[in-house]
Amino acid sequence: MSDSNSYTPPTVWKWDNQSGGKFSNINRPISGVTHDKALPVGKHHLQLHSLATPNGVKVTVMLEELLELGISAAEYDAYTINIGEGEQFGSGFVDINPNSKIPALQDRSVNPPIRIFESAAIVLYLAEKFDALYPKDAVTRAACQSWLMWQQGSAPFLGGGFGHFYAYAPEKYQYPIDRYSMEVKRQLDVLNKHLSHNTYLCGDDYTIADITTFPWYGALVQGLLYDAAEFLDVATYTNVLRWANQISERPAVRRGRRVNKAWGPEAERVLERHSAADFK
Repeated sequence: MSDSNSYTPPTVWKWDNQSGGKFSNINRPISGVTHDKALPVGKHHLQLHSLATPNGVKVTVMLEELLELGISAAEYDAYTINIGEGEQFGSGFVDINPNSKIPALQDRSVNPPIRIFESAAIVLYLAEKFDALYPKDAVTRAACQSWLMWQQGSAPFLGGGFGHFYAYAPEKYQYPIDRYSMEVKRQLDVLNKHLSHNTYLCGDDYTIADITTFPWYGALVQGLLYDAAEFLDVATYTNVLRWANQISERPAVRRGRRVNKAWGPEAERVLERHSAADFK
């Protein structure tokens, strides 16, 4: 495919902050604090600062699943970080996550508090801390770790790749949309074939592999991501859809999807979460 308006990269790339596209007002080639802002601190040991994007939902679902298991020490306070307004560059948030991405968690049950960032790292930390939802036998644990890393490596192609060029880029170009659509469909095919003979990603038991993968690929096949269900023909991935629908019926998942949600019907939003009463 040729393009008469093809781009010739300069010898040295320089940032153009007028590049356009959704989130262009917060994207920049440097890291660090842009303003002073202390984070609120609630009454629980676990303090979450996040937003209900797929990466944020991983952690809130994990916490709600732990509470569903009766683990009261997993009670948490959750505060919304508005990434569209650049709140992730506030001094308090950057102290927890120098990468300035949601979610970020502090465990204040110890002194000094433990900071954890990167969604899968937080979920894994919680699984190990509370000895839950993480297989104990070596074979299944290895499978769980493999799918956990698969998700972390694959989701950027879905989000930063397909999602950006299909939904957020200021201009639509065929090459990047074709490239990332092909990769996302390949990933869905991987999941679909695996789930044809597995109830969950690691067999018969629901684990952190499912918790971290569902907010991206479950939302995609359920038509909740990038308005791309028809475009990607997600209905053909019947095993992924069965898996996603099964997980979405879990009470903890229903609650976790609502925490730090700043859009959609008012009844679905729980901007801050401090107790189970916040869902009523």
